[in-house]
Amino acid sequence: MDEDFMTLIPPHRTYINYLINKSIIDMYAVSMESQTVWITFNASNKKEVADYLIKSPLHKYWNYAIEELFVYDSQQYRLPQVQLN
Repeated sequence: MDEDFMTLIPPHRTYINYLINKSIIDMYAVSMESQTVWITFNASNKKEVADYLIKSPLHKYWNYAIEELFVYDSQQYRLPQVQLN
């Protein structure tokens, strides 16, 4: 990660936050250990996802694979547990 990369992080985060607020991105996670990013998009096809990725200020640093998910489940998509008072 060079100085140029580090200067692009704030505008990249602004772009990611925009996509999250528009419900285009469901989940964004970064591992500093493996320097890997996982992003779950709501999109019609792989080209649409690629179009979003290309607009990121960091796109020139990325090598990526776009995979269509068959099942996506998490606690946030489940009903809250009932707690009796």
